Amino acid sequence: MIHLLHDFLVIVGRYAISAFAAIGRLSGFAGSALSHIVRPPLYLGLTGRQMLSIGYFSLPVVGLTALFTGSALAQQVYIASTRFNAESAVASVNVIAIVRELGPVLGGLMVAGRVSSAMAAELGTMRVTEQIDALTTLSTDPMKYLVVPRLIAAVVTLPLLVIVANTIGVFGGFVVATQRLGFNAASYLQVTVDYLEASDVISSLVKAAVFGLIIAMMGSYHGYHSRGGAQGVGRATTNAVVSAFILILLANLIITVMVFGT
Repeated sequence: MIHLLHDFLVIVGRYAISAFAAIGRLSGFAGSALSHIVRPPLYLGLTGRQMLSIGYFSLPVVGLTALFTGSALAQQVYIASTRFNAESAVASVNVIAIVRELGPVLGGLMVAGRVSSAMAAELGTMRVTEQIDALTTLSTDPMKYLVVPRLIAAVVTLPLLVIVANTIGVFGGFVVATQRLGFNAASYLQVTVDYLEASDVISSLVKAAVFGLIIAMMGSYHGYHSRGGAQGVGRATTNAVVSAFILILLANLIITVMVFGT
């Protein structure tokens, strides 16, 4: 019995030490990356290219996700509200759910799946082929040249993508409500405007900026520390997406409780 308890404590301790070590490495990487943002030089050309890659090329997947989600949400809310004779709540519930939660969260997850994996694969390939070491040899800071442009681009473009996602999501619900469920278009839009508050939009944009930071940080961190050739790059890509997903959902919960907890 004592031996079993000892083995159990050893296993738990080993995993705990590994977890704290990983948190320490990530915290050090994040602190270094954020400190480089406020120090010159800034590679504006690289930042612009990353904004194009992260923002513009993510528009189709984010827009389609928001459109389908808003449309399905309106249908489901209507079905549920008919049980309580509260069909008029469709517009208010739809806009609040999309702007507060579904727009930023689903937009962040879609971008994480596309961008975090790409960042991890790109930086991981550069690491295993020693291109990052070559930058250091050429007196170019890899953190400044590779990581900072991605962080800035993600933090700037995610709120813009979420604005688009919120608009398209509300529009999808509007189309379903007016064309399928028999709502009056003017009344639906009026309820939408009346129930949407500034705090909803602000919290949505704050979430988007935090999610952008998480997406770029996870993709850059796992790619930057990739080891072991092609298999290591594959592991880095998987770990970047999974960790980004988990941290986005955790950050969403924390921000939601802080803003709307009372």
